[in-house]
Amino acid sequence: MKKRNIGICIITTILLMGGPAKATELILAKDHTSVVNQAVEIAAYKSNRPPVNKRLFTSKAVEAEITRVKKLLTNQKLAWMFENCFPNTLETTVHYRTTDGKPDTFVYTGDIHAMWLRDSGAQVWPYIQLANKDPELKKMLEGVIRRQFKCINIDPYANAFNDGAVGGDWMSDLTDMKPELHERKWEIDSLCYPLRLAYQYWK
Repeated sequence: MKKRNIGICIITTILLMGGPAKATELILAKDHTSVVNQAVEIAAYKSNRPPVNKRLFTSKAVEAEITRVKKLLTNQKLAWMFENCFPNTLETTVHYRTTDGKPDTFVYTGDIHAMWLRDSGAQVWPYIQLANKDPELKKMLEGVIRRQFKCINIDPYANAFNDGAVGGDWMSDLTDMKPELHERKWEIDSLCYPLRLAYQYWK
């Protein structure tokens, strides 16, 4: 009876997992003592990454790292999560260009079209380890650092900035707002994160 209950628990767990995994065949042995005779078939996890032509930025080094890490992960769900999450900042938030012949990278914070000094530093930090393997990735990261210090020069007390002097929803805040600012809420980590990113980049 105990083995049968374990088998039922396994089936229930798989069916309740949801997400991209789908159990296509679960078979109990005739004596109901175990889940066997045929392996559980689980449909492949589907990628949620944007189509290649819709990605804002791509990196050969990042793609190589995804391939390398996926080979090390024996858990299919973890491998699927890593493949979708690791490149997400590059593909959906990084706006890389050159300004006056130098790299300039504006990083959206999630779905908000503004750049937080703290968040942008944290978002691109995982790619620092791969910078020397990909010249374009390295230039993009340099662009983030240059943009962060440009923002600090505009206002060292602001925490979030617009991509240009476009104003925003918080212009009526009772402080010295400028059209380049998205928010002006002083946070010490707004200054610490750009320093950490710059230090790790040139380390």
